[in-house]
Amino acid sequence: MSEDESGYLRAALDRAHAWIAAMSDGRYHQAQICLNGHVITAYFDVNQERRQKFCDRCGDETVAYCPSCNSRIRGDYVVPGVIGFYEYHPPAYCADCSSAFPWTVRRLEAARELALELDQLSDDEREQLQAALPDLVRDVPRTQVAAGRFKRLVAKAGGEAATAFREILVDVASETAKKVIWGP
Repeated sequence: MSEDESGYLRAALDRAHAWIAAMSDGRYHQAQICLNGHVITAYFDVNQERRQKFCDRCGDETVAYCPSCNSRIRGDYVVPGVIGFYEYHPPAYCADCSSAFPWTVRRLEAARELALELDQLSDDEREQLQAALPDLVRDVPRTQVAAGRFKRLVAKAGGEAATAFREILVDVASETAKKVIWGP
């Protein structure tokens, strides 16, 4: 199957899923996530036995409510009568107040620190790299520009830097940024 055919099929499936969701009484469950972004459960509201005060992967505290507005963190989306097989990914921003979740903030901070360490780049290039980071985790008109700039500068910094940035950002980067930087 060609890339064009694959992209067409993905778009058709996305439209079908959106239609099914619009025609059903689906809802979001509540999620519990540690401050570093490790998912504890995407079913916090119905799965009490999976709840944890602390993350069993990193030991950090967990949250089920937005620290800024106290709204429930969106978990898995469930449509009655439809079985879905996909992995839940925590949101980068709160759908109710638009604040970045702690794991998004921490990953951006780590990426900024890494950018400062890149001796292969000039001071101006390190500043450009840091300035591009916020637009990589949001799907906005500047995302493609930021992703292209990020990709160019990280390539100049070398493979080790590219690997480190990928590990830090892949879980919070927007789908647009991921496609531009790392491909489909």
